[in-house]
Amino acid sequence: MVQHLQQIDLDSAFAALADSTRRGVLEQLGRSEASITELADRFQMTLTGIKKHVSVLEGAGLVTTEKVGRVRSCRIGTGRLEEVASWIEQYQQLWDARFSALDDVVEQLKLKEKTDGRSNE
Repeated sequence: MVQHLQQIDLDSAFAALADSTRRGVLEQLGRSEASITELADRFQMTLTGIKKHVSVLEGAGLVTTEKVGRVRSCRIGTGRLEEVASWIEQYQQLWDARFSALDDVVEQLKLKEKTDGRSNE
């Protein structure tokens, strides 16, 4: 059950990250928190449009918002990003191991080629 919930969380995070505007919002919030109005200005969008993007990011756990008075402030939510990075890291390690094994095979073939070439002369 935990694995299934984690997969759903990853699915929503990757779906949110699939949009370039939302990735831009995350980059912006990585530098400093911002209000919905500031984000709308930065991305030249309507308040409604940027609210929808922030809502998707918030639903995926990538952004948190807080309303103080009439201003809704947004900040990056690091927990989910760490989960996504951890998931990607597992596959990076897998591919690093596979490429390392391939390098070993190539080196063995080169050595064999040198050895075979010398013995044929």
